Amino acid sequence: MARLRIALVAGEASGDILGSGLMRALKARHGDIEFIGVGGPLMEAEGMSSYFPMERLSVMGLVEVLGRLRELLKRRKELVKTLIAEKPDVFIGIDAPDFTLNIELQLRRAGIKTVHYVSPSVWAWRQKRVLKIREGCDLMLTLFPFEAKFYEEKGVPVRFVGHPLADAIPLQADRAAARAELGLPDGPLIALMPGSRGGEVGKLGGLFLDAAQKVYQARPEVRFVLPCANNARRIQIEQSLVGRDLPLTLLDGRSHLALAACDAVLIASGTATLEALLYKRPMVVAYRLSSLTFWILKRLVKSPYVSLPNLLAQRLLVPELLQDAATPDALADTVLPLLDGGEEQTRGFDEIHRTLRLDASNQAADAVLGLIAKS
Repeated sequence: MARLRIALVAGEASGDILGSGLMRALKARHGDIEFIGVGGPLMEAEGMSSYFPMERLSVMGLVEVLGRLRELLKRRKELVKTLIAEKPDVFIGIDAPDFTLNIELQLRRAGIKTVHYVSPSVWAWRQKRVLKIREGCDLMLTLFPFEAKFYEEKGVPVRFVGHPLADAIPLQADRAAARAELGLPDGPLIALMPGSRGGEVGKLGGLFLDAAQKVYQARPEVRFVLPCANNARRIQIEQSLVGRDLPLTLLDGRSHLALAACDAVLIASGTATLEALLYKRPMVVAYRLSSLTFWILKRLVKSPYVSLPNLLAQRLLVPELLQDAATPDALADTVLPLLDGGEEQTRGFDEIHRTLRLDASNQAADAVLGLIAKS
């Protein structure tokens, strides 16, 4: 069996999870693989030595990126040069489209096979990017069925592989066991999930705590749990808690346990909404961006929804409160009824979970090895 050299680049924690699952599945199929590129701790644990820390690629918001643009462009240029010299059998860009699609284009022109894993939101905005994808990408691997349909219509080679989280999360999560593990009492529990990045927590952390206070005033028996993505986020939240009196448990990480334990979720739009869906927890989705970023996006976005649950359901399954609509009162008023009646949401979530449960990492590994074999 000939040795394979596979290059991967992931830009943030969710990409690190996908990348490590794919690497594991590839190693199970082909014993002798060298992995090169950029990844986080999970990908490094599967045998990649990352060219530089993955965190350097993790930036949020159009305006926010500008401050880091020079560094990002320099890193990308160096990466392309290194990878062309290393001549991997295939390059896999995992998410981070603004960074990886350009790498794919340059590598493919240099004769290296390219895969993009996780579709950018081309169906929602900047649809012209699909032309760049068609030119730069030998294969697109999508996590969601509606994305594959879009690429098929645009003539891009695509495979819907399902979502690894749908495989990992059980169809029925044990709420009592999760509460016992976290030492949380019985009674109504709301998870607050204001995001994992500093910018998100800055815009949503205080807002979610204000909403929690309103909920607590209306129903003093309600408890709250907030998983902090890392120590920096924990410090940020602790600063927002000064002077507040809330029955709130802060967790270090353990967001999946928080979702399993809770009855309802107040959540930032993003990957975490998919996790809440897979745990079948009714949710209210909120988001705030800088006014300029929001104004630009409003003009660009073609999709009627921003949150994944609604995109997957192709209807308004969960409430979305964005920008000025995301007030403490509105969030509290929308989340309170879910403590006693989120059945319509949870039924929809169960249907979606089943369609996404396809053994994604193995499907993706088969598709990648199939592409290498074609050459």
